[in-house]
This record gives sequence, C-alpha cells and structure tokens, in this order.
Amino acid sequence: MKTPTSNQQRRHTTSAAHDPFTGVQIRIGVMGSAGGAAEPNVLKLCRGLGRTIAERGCCLLTGACPGMPHEAVLGAKEMGGHVIGISPAINLKEHIEAYDSPYKEYDVLIFTGLGLMGRELINIRSSDIVVIVGGRSGTLGEFAIAYEEGKLIGVLTGTGGITRGLPAIQASIGKTTGSEVIYELDPEYLVDRLLERYLSEGYVCPCHPDRRDGEKQTEGGH
Repeated sequence: MKTPTSNQQRRHTTSAAHDPFTGVQIRIGVMGSAGGAAEPNVLKLCRGLGRTIAERGCCLLTGACPGMPHEAVLGAKEMGGHVIGISPAINLKEHIEAYDSPYKEYDVLIFTGLGLMGRELINIRSSDIVVIVGGRSGTLGEFAIAYEEGKLIGVLTGTGGITRGLPAIQASIGKTTGSEVIYELDPEYLVDRLLERYLSEGYVCPCHPDRRDGEKQTEGGH
C-alpha cells in the first residue's frame, strides 16, 4: 500500500466537496460488476471505496444495481454519505421485479426507462469522476464511454474482472480524448489522487464549459 506524499495528504472531512467551477457537490460514479460471485476481500475494497467517497464529502452515484457498486453504496451510507441511483427501469415496480435491484439505501433514485445499456450513458454523463471496480462487458462499455468523453477515471485494481485488462486496452486505443486514468489498489489513496487531480488548477475536462464563458454568464445575471 502506498503512502501519500506531503502534497497528497488525505482529506478527512464531513463537509461537501464542491466543484470549483459550478459549486455543485462533486459526483463520483462507481461502475462495476452487478452479478457474479465476488471474493470477501473484493467486497471489502468496494465498501471501503464507498466510505472514502462519503468521507471526502462527495456524492456517490451508481447504476442502482446490486453487486460491487452496491457494496460501495453501503459503505457510503455507513458514513452518512449522499447516494444517487440511476435505474434502468421505468418505475420502482420494474426496478424491483424485473431488475431485482436495491432501492432503500438511495437518497435519490432516478428512473430512466432506458434499460441497462441505455442507462450507461446517463451514469457516465452525470458523473464528474468515474471509478471502475471489477466489471464485465457492461462495465467495459461504461469505461469506453467515459474515456471517449474525456472523463477522469479511476480503476480500483485488485477487484478482478475487466480491471485486469484495462491497462492493455487503454494502451491499444491509440486515441487522445482528454481522459486520464489512474490505477490504485488502495481505495482511499485512489479517491485522494482523483480529487487532487480534479481540483487542481491544471485540470480541464472536455465536458466542462470554458471558465471564461461561465464568468461572463454570471456577470450578465444569467
């Protein structure tokens, strides 16, 4: 396990972490395996990821599915964190009966009616930072969308699934999109590195508006 350097000290806070441009609470999307068996140590890593996201004052967003992302949800709720679920279902009945998905732990549950694959676009575009845990073909699709749209991406290594193959996939893409990918085994260190980069003056996501345009709109009262 790595130790943060002096300028990468862990930020333990109960206050919300805000985007420096919009002032909105930073949303970290956790995307990963919703099904299949997971080792206890992997579930522990996912739970720790959720706790850290909440401790750092960020909002946790998932696809409102079971599995690894839900472990992160449980971790966030242990710390009193704010959690949003983006459901593939059209309503709560379908969410529970057709998708067999949890709902009680969410502060906000959004019903897209777009199905599993359609819901992926909303997941990624609603997240400021995307973290990949484990994952199969659906999660690979979310990684591809996040990479294509220039998102800041974290990969929690040691969680199996596609996380084992992502370095090679990233190396083979051969395309610059503005996306940055950070790999770490320790969930606390991963979240801290992601937030440090996101909040740094030099970070610009292609999905963000020009800061000068935002200042002009504010001055104009829009």
